[in-house]
Amino acid sequence: MAPVEALGRSPVFELLSQAELVALAKLCRAVSWPAGEVVFHEGDPGASLFVLSTGEVEVLNRHDGSDKVITVLSAPAAFGEMALVDREARSATVRARTPCEALELTAEAFTAFRKRSRDGFTFVVINVARILSSRLRETSQRLAERL
Repeated sequence: MAPVEALGRSPVFELLSQAELVALAKLCRAVSWPAGEVVFHEGDPGASLFVLSTGEVEVLNRHDGSDKVITVLSAPAAFGEMALVDREARSATVRARTPCEALELTAEAFTAFRKRSRDGFTFVVINVARILSSRLRETSQRLAERL
């Protein structure tokens, strides 16, 4: 899948113009992982966001000494978006469930995009906030069901 098309399918880049998607695609790098490969570990430095163009990944958290699958994400989902916001350590481990292809957008490249398109940058930040809010609501609901 072409990088512009992959970005355009992702909810993170909703509302971006074709020109903004093209500019952003030029700032991304294509990456791939075989099934079972760890993309990043919980605690690793957060430095980039990934947009799946093909495949599925598992998001894992360490619990009672073993990794527990929190969720499975499929293309065109994005993960690692918190790194664009806070640049803190990764909050979870992500592992390829199937062979995957993705686009990587580093925090530095995202900053460069901000200089080219303030409106596009704002849309991305709002979309990331929406996604994080949705995930927090889901987590809160799961926690409430356990109480």
